[in-house]
Amino acid sequence: VQLQASGGGLVQAGGSLRLSCAASGLTFSIYTLGWFRQAPGKEREYVARISWIGGSYYADSVKGRFTISRDNAKNTVYLQMNSLKIEDTAVYYCAAAGVISPSLSDYNYWGQGTEVTVSS
Repeated sequence: VQLQASGGGLVQAGGSLRLSCAASGLTFSIYTLGWFRQAPGKEREYVARISWIGGSYYADSVKGRFTISRDNAKNTVYLQMNSLKIEDTAVYYCAAAGVISPSLSDYNYWGQGTEVTVSS
């Protein structure tokens, strides 16, 4: 199983980025897909998840600014990030789970991470 995250970069506060995560080696359509992030010196935290039937859920810190979506035909999950804040700076990871859960421990497969830096 491989999850390949991409789309990170440097953006000014208030700007937007779209992250992508392409998966292979698993039956993508039946998995919950999640995005997590880890800022320097902090623990990895939950950002958003989308269930196999398309229900989406968000951490309070990103609700209303981030949108998670999936394209089962392309085995890809996306994270559209708008109105970015300096505190959104982190390495973003995609992950796949067999249950609908925000808990890191429930995610079986992880991508390598893509770095997002938001500047003032």
